[in-house]
Amino acid sequence: MSANESQEMSITVSLTNAAHLRHVLGVRDENLRLLQRELGTKIIAREGSLLVSGPEPQVQWAAEVLQQMIAVVEKGGALSTADVRYLLNLARRGEIREAEDLFMEAIFITDRGKRIVPKTLGQLRYVEAMKKHDLVFAIGVAGTGKTFLAVAMALSALKQRQVSRIILARPAVEAGEKLGFLPGDIYEKVDPYMRPLYDALYDLLDYDKVQRLIERRVIEVIPLAYMRGRTFNDAFIVLDEAQNATSLQMKMVLTRLGFNAKMVVTGDITQIDLPKGVKSGLVEVQEILKGVEGVTFVYLTEHDVVRHPLVQRIVAAYDAWGKKRHAPDLGRGEKDGE
Repeated sequence: MSANESQEMSITVSLTNAAHLRHVLGVRDENLRLLQRELGTKIIAREGSLLVSGPEPQVQWAAEVLQQMIAVVEKGGALSTADVRYLLNLARRGEIREAEDLFMEAIFITDRGKRIVPKTLGQLRYVEAMKKHDLVFAIGVAGTGKTFLAVAMALSALKQRQVSRIILARPAVEAGEKLGFLPGDIYEKVDPYMRPLYDALYDLLDYDKVQRLIERRVIEVIPLAYMRGRTFNDAFIVLDEAQNATSLQMKMVLTRLGFNAKMVVTGDITQIDLPKGVKSGLVEVQEILKGVEGVTFVYLTEHDVVRHPLVQRIVAAYDAWGKKRHAPDLGRGEKDGE
């Protein structure tokens, strides 16, 4: 065997309940085929076990992923192919042991019976931070579940009577667009800016239930500016798209926090739509509140994107392009120094 050849090996992965095997394999064995295709391994399903054979370390990775999948299924969880692909990426990076609690505990169950669970290590840290701290900043790229998980946690707190109301807010700022250009009264003008918050609510609750809660003011969906002068007691507050809040607006919002209240501030500092020369309050607050007791910052990356797999690659490509664009031009510097 040459130095470049991998050693062949086999590992048997067992299930405590053979009835769970079909859930592990996936619809039409799609999970099984994914692992075989991605790793070049052969996986044979037997009564109550799976035999994995092929090159090392691919067999070891496949076995680790299957063990984690079995643990999730045997505790009543479910896995999509995207979840399996994420576990596989963790195994390749040697981080799968950190995923023990992934996909396990549902933070909220929708009216349609869907279990909302953290699907990445970053999301798991984010959920744990929201449980433990009264003020959480979630900063990360698009598609990482920042808003969705915050709204799910807010609804969970409301359902468990930990709070009596939910405040969902956003700056009414978009790239190159002004409220005055939109038709209708002030509520009709701001509605398009608030739509992503409504979308999150409708994904989690039936439409009629959302409308009733809004009519009773149990849930408020408002522009950031409407928070001025108010104090929110016994509330779960979510400020979304906070990268578009100015420094003064950020201070204003943070000082609205009342007794028995929790606040989650989310944003993507790579997509700031403020006018040129206006500093983002979300960028600034990282330095101001660093180390303050009771405040925590969670950073989500392209590894935490849970949308279409292509979104993760798009985010990574933009990140690489941005780093290359802002890197010092060594060639020009050497030429100038001649």
